[in-house]
Amino acid sequence: MNSIKLETPSGSIPESLFATFQMTFAIITPALMIGALVERIKFSAMLIFLSLWILMVYVPVTHWVWGGGILSSWGTMDFAGGIVVHATAGTAALIAALTLGKRRGFPKSINPPHSPILTMIGASMLWIGWFGFNAGSALGANGGAGMDMLVTHISAATASLVWMFIEWIRFGKPSLIGIVTGMVAGLATVIPASGYIGVPGGLILGFFGGLLCYLAVDYIRGKLQIDDSLDVFAVLGVGGILGILLVAFLATSTFSGLGLAEGQTGVSQFIVQLKAVVLTVIWTSFFTYLILKLTSLVVSLRVDEQEEIEGLDLRSHGEKGYHSD
Repeated sequence: MNSIKLETPSGSIPESLFATFQMTFAIITPALMIGALVERIKFSAMLIFLSLWILMVYVPVTHWVWGGGILSSWGTMDFAGGIVVHATAGTAALIAALTLGKRRGFPKSINPPHSPILTMIGASMLWIGWFGFNAGSALGANGGAGMDMLVTHISAATASLVWMFIEWIRFGKPSLIGIVTGMVAGLATVIPASGYIGVPGGLILGFFGGLLCYLAVDYIRGKLQIDDSLDVFAVLGVGGILGILLVAFLATSTFSGLGLAEGQTGVSQFIVQLKAVVLTVIWTSFFTYLILKLTSLVVSLRVDEQEEIEGLDLRSHGEKGYHSD
């Protein structure tokens, strides 16, 4: 039986392939967000919360941008998920972290990542996988997909170096965790712009993504002391929103971009992008908080104090990451 084909500007692809590709976006978005709540949210509460969140936040916003909805009618530019994935996940992570409260002992007694090498292995897989999101959003194997991959790589590499040098100058030691975090910031920042920009745009997004996301982490975790465990808002949210806004200028021919829609200027497109960000942040904030409150009526959101002390692996799932005799 022949599969149904979807006609796209890049040709035709099987409908089953397109549906599977979109499902990867749907599953990664809440997975990014839940990193803000590790070590204190109940597993049952997480399942209820994420199920409702996908339906009430992710699905509507995705339709607005990629399904011919209101943001699409405005002419919003979001090639691979700056609004759909990172603005929603980042905003929801911040709201959820504020609602659940801090981990026990935060910020003084929170341990750093226990295995930098495992972190680097995971980050390397993420870096490669991100090419699938960005280049794959071209929906074809063509020159556009090749440029998407190139600018994605450039942005991630640039941001990782920016983060590393900031740490090196500030603390006297460049860290592997810092390089990895900068890489993620660069990937998040380029994702909405990757299909519209050229190499200069990738460099600019990588530089400012690494710099501003570092400052956001320092401010949110250090100054405000909000316990967003994996800095989801500061890295993914801030990075994604930055890319959404800057694409209005970086997509122009001045920066070797593909150009804007007819009649649009950098300023007018920036206003469109800003309106899209504001609407998305308001919608996500309201419904994230509402869903958390609805979930709390069914099951408490946080584990008890003793479970938090012993660790959720053992108390919630009966497992250990490491066994010693």
